[in-house]
Amino acid sequence: MKYSESEFNRLFKENQSSLKSFIYRLVTNTEDVEDICQEAFIKAYKNIESFNGKSTFKTWLFAITSNLIKDHFKAQKRWTRYAQDNCSQSIKNSIESQDETMRLYALGKFEIRNHIDYCFTCVMKYLPIERQIAIMLADIYEFKIVEIAQILNKTIGSVKHLLYNGRNTMKQVFNEDCILIHKTGACWKCSELSNSGNTKADTQQKIAKLEMVKAKNKGVDNAKLYTLRTQLVKAINPLESSSHELHDFLLNQTDFANNKSYSRIDKDCGE
Repeated sequence: MKYSESEFNRLFKENQSSLKSFIYRLVTNTEDVEDICQEAFIKAYKNIESFNGKSTFKTWLFAITSNLIKDHFKAQKRWTRYAQDNCSQSIKNSIESQDETMRLYALGKFEIRNHIDYCFTCVMKYLPIERQIAIMLADIYEFKIVEIAQILNKTIGSVKHLLYNGRNTMKQVFNEDCILIHKTGACWKCSELSNSGNTKADTQQKIAKLEMVKAKNKGVDNAKLYTLRTQLVKAINPLESSSHELHDFLLNQTDFANNKSYSRIDKDCGE
């Protein structure tokens, strides 16, 4: 199958927005997004003649990009189970980091929905990279199992295994930590950040309107809650959200604080 330069550029442009958000959710660094996206463009353009039409152009492009992302993570460790707690402590231990958090918070309108999207990315990063990619492709970008198998160069059975294990881990973490759906949840971020500049009543009113919170109050199981969470995440482009700069800072701070040890300081950011 032959493509002209203009046809290739059109197809790449059609997929560029979803491709960039996919890269960002996995590498969590804006500068790396541009580098990997550009590298994917070059690699796809150079190898366009190898595209045989057995998959869609989008699937082929995401396969190239997924391999680049896996290469990117070869020398890096995935986040530990308590990486977000380390991020919290690292900020509390630094006046400069607290000031930067509050400065970025003030730049945009804090939205609980955007923060749930951010949280989904954080929890996903506890997983091995292939489970991360499989979760993203299936649950957020709505690729079919057979397409994910093509992207990851795995059997359909292997992809189902990746998704089963990845989803189970994420559902367990959300159930244990998320204060939105679990009264004893340990996660500090939604309450701590959303209360910076908001009254507690305003924050609770916003939380009560979320579909997954309504569902939890009706006794819906963890599988359904996970689906409601992914439906919310699908509707958000993290690179275009009003909270992007704040969340980008927090993601980079978490990456920095991962595997480090901090003495605990029991206060909210900005106090």
